[in-house]
Order: sequence, then structure tokens, then C-alpha cells
Amino acid sequence: MGHLDHAAFGWLTPVLSYVMACIGAALGLRCTVRALGATGRSRRNWLITAASAIATGIWTMHFVAMLGFGVSGTDIRYDVPLTVLSLLVAMIVVCAGVFAVGHSRERTRALLIGGLTTGLGVASMHYLGMAAVRLHGDVTYDPVRVALSVLIAVVAATAALWAALNIKSPIAVTLASLVMGAAVSSMHYTGMFAVSVHVTPSGDALPGATAMQFIFPLAVGLGSYLFLTSAFVALSPTTGEREASASAQQPVESRTGRQQARTV
Repeated sequence: MGHLDHAAFGWLTPVLSYVMACIGAALGLRCTVRALGATGRSRRNWLITAASAIATGIWTMHFVAMLGFGVSGTDIRYDVPLTVLSLLVAMIVVCAGVFAVGHSRERTRALLIGGLTTGLGVASMHYLGMAAVRLHGDVTYDPVRVALSVLIAVVAATAALWAALNIKSPIAVTLASLVMGAAVSSMHYTGMFAVSVHVTPSGDALPGATAMQFIFPLAVGLGSYLFLTSAFVALSPTTGEREASASAQQPVESRTGRQQARTV
């Protein structure tokens, strides 16, 4: 039985992964609030941005945390196609959940369906990411802890969608994001504590890429996307600000029209 280390770099990876989850949640909530105040193509674009932010935050949280994962007696590699597939799954299911809530008139039903779909998708992303792990040995799971991690994922996803529908103020969004980040991190580490590894010593080279060769650059890239998107959202005017600007311009345009009419 190999000894599992979930924090090979100390508190660095757990704290950094939690921060990434919170940033993704906060950005997703703000974009969803903007979407609910918009219509047509604008609503669709805001919902896509919200889904991509939440999914990116969750995926980045998972693999930043995995940078601190180690097993004594064996190296660890990652299957690149499976790792990318886990990101795509996260994007698709979160997008489905966000759109279900953003476009449905029966919000309670949409919330339950969207929360279940998104939660199962997040859990699938986690275990696809674990299926991408390559090491010398056999990986087994405690089914009770796996079930608990899936339950946490569904509850966290449902709570996130509920917050997107009901929380508007920046302070409330910040608090909700901290709670959601904690829920996503709890789901991850509950799933990781379900893992047991029986190491089979071998001198053969493992297939796949190391975490630093593939996971770290991709996580940095996605993290940069979150920060840039956060800046874009912060600088974009809200629906209320656009309406106020349009109202302020109307009297000016009216006065200009009257002056031109008198001149003629």
C-alpha cells in the first residue's frame, strides 16, 4: 500500500486551489446576474461566460490541488487526452445547468434539474481527472466516500445556481463565492480521501506527461483567463448603468432637435 500525500507542497496547493474555485464562482455569479438582466444574444453571451468561468474555476481547482498529490514508491503521470476531456465535460455540463436556469420560467424545477446535472458533471470531471492518473500500481476507491463526494458536488452545484438566481449585491456574491469555493474543495478532497493505491514497484517508464509538463502550464493559462475575464466584467457597464446613460442622453438629443428646428 503506497502512502498518499495530498499536500506535498504544504498548504500552498490547497489554499491556491480554493482561491481559484472562489474566483471562478464569483465571476460566474456576477455574469449570471448580468445575464438575468439582459435579453437575446446578450443574455446568451453572459450565460456562456458564466458557465466557462465556473467550469474553469472548478477544473483549475482540481488540478492545482493535484499538483500536491503524490504516492510513495511511484512516479505519477497524466494521460493528456483524458485530462483535456475532463475539462470539456466540466464546460459542457456547467453550461447546460446555467442555461437551464437562465432560460427556464419554472425556476424551481430548472434549479433542481440544473443542480443535479451540473453536480453529476462536476463529479464526472473529478473522476475523469483521476482516471487520467498513471502510476505503478492499482487505484481503488471507497464507495461510501465516493458517494459522499458526489452528493457534495450536487448540493454545491444546486447552491451555486440558487445563488445565481437570488443573490445580487456584490457583498452577498462574495460571501456566496467563499462558501461555494469551500464546497468544491470539500468535494475534491472527499473524493481524494476515497483513494487507495497498491503500489507495484517497476522500472518501466510511465506513459503520459508530468504535472509540471502539462497540468501546471494549462492551469496557469486558465487562471489567466479567469483574471482577464474578471477585469472585463468589472469594467463592463451593468444594465442599470446603460439605462441611466441612455436616459441622460435623451434630453440632450431632444434639445438638439428643437434647436435645429428653430434654426430651420
